[in-house]
Amino acid sequence: MREVGWFFFPLLLNVQMMSISHSIINAALARAADAVTALAAFSVAMVLHIFVASPSYQNHTITIAMVRGRKSFRATAGFILLMSMAIAALLAVLAFTPAGLFVLDRLLGVSPAVADAARAALAVMMPLPFVTGLRGFCQGLVSQTRRTGLISFATGVRIGALFLFLWLGYGHFDGPQLGALALVGCVTVETVLITFFAWRICRIPASGEAERDLAGVMRFAFPLVTSSGLQQVVPLVINAIISRFPDGTLALAAFGVIRGFIFLLAGPMRNLQQACLALLRHAEDYRVMTGFSNRVSLALGATTLLIAGPLNTPVLGGIMGLDEGMRAYIRWPLAACALYPWLIGATHLLRGWFSRAHLTGEIGRATFCKVLLLLACWPPLALLPPVASGTVVAITLLIGAELYEAWYLHRQRCRHIAGDAGNPLQ
Repeated sequence: MREVGWFFFPLLLNVQMMSISHSIINAALARAADAVTALAAFSVAMVLHIFVASPSYQNHTITIAMVRGRKSFRATAGFILLMSMAIAALLAVLAFTPAGLFVLDRLLGVSPAVADAARAALAVMMPLPFVTGLRGFCQGLVSQTRRTGLISFATGVRIGALFLFLWLGYGHFDGPQLGALALVGCVTVETVLITFFAWRICRIPASGEAERDLAGVMRFAFPLVTSSGLQQVVPLVINAIISRFPDGTLALAAFGVIRGFIFLLAGPMRNLQQACLALLRHAEDYRVMTGFSNRVSLALGATTLLIAGPLNTPVLGGIMGLDEGMRAYIRWPLAACALYPWLIGATHLLRGWFSRAHLTGEIGRATFCKVLLLLACWPPLALLPPVASGTVVAITLLIGAELYEAWYLHRQRCRHIAGDAGNPLQ
């Protein structure tokens, strides 16, 4: 468990600091002249960007699993470059063509003011796929050396750069555009630093065991990137559902704030997938990592409850700048998210187990079934009168979808264990 902790906690700090950057941007937008519209527009822009760019968020995992020598190094780098080009093209379509208007106006159902501001933010984010693609590749290389503290250090520098870019852009850009500009700037600083670290400490051998070419990398990565893209359909569909509620704009703004805290307090548990790839060798290792996950998720869930309850005023009011009405509106939905760190930990432990066993197809199928379940909830919620606020419905759908995926993966793992008792991972 100590070995897991030394690998995991620097990555935990990395995700915490990454998510703090989103909360810092939300805090800046909460002080804008039209705060609700600015928060809603930036939330919608981020949901769209994360959905389109989500395949590249597996770059870290793919690099750890695939890079064994120079051949696989070049193949993995080529795959990441191709993905970045495709994602940048899709962002351009959303920002500059009528297709973007159709997605925002018809599919997501946001107001014209929110749609225009979101498209302006997406235009600023167009270079981001290339930056995050390189960052994920270099983070994977650094993780192979188990020097995960360097990843956290680079992200810490990113936080300082974020304040600088917010200060430089203030007065020159509107709310959502300012947030997007600061995000691109600080992620670029982080990427330059982690690239330098990777160049200094990583030594790629001329050849390695079981190296794969570009086609082999794509076969391994396709279920992962598909699953990653489908994962982001979840908040996209939830946004489309709640935007049509009577409190639609307020619900979008509140959901964006809550997702920032979820990213902060549950996001670190996603790194258990990388920890499994780097550390899992025997069945006993998985049991140790499960105990580790339970302990960390308990602490993160308790922190969520503190922010929703006793620390509501100092954190949500003093730091985030939310008024009393917004704080009361999100109190109970945020408290319900105390369960979310445990769910994320369980899901990504299972994802790591399947990735380590090269059974990535099960991950893609689990996410596909989860999205189908969520889509089945859309028609009745759209046709029936609202039974709760938009934010309550959003958090219920979010937690329910994650619970279903954890159950599905656990069931499939049990089936594989029963059918392959000779595998050391069983």
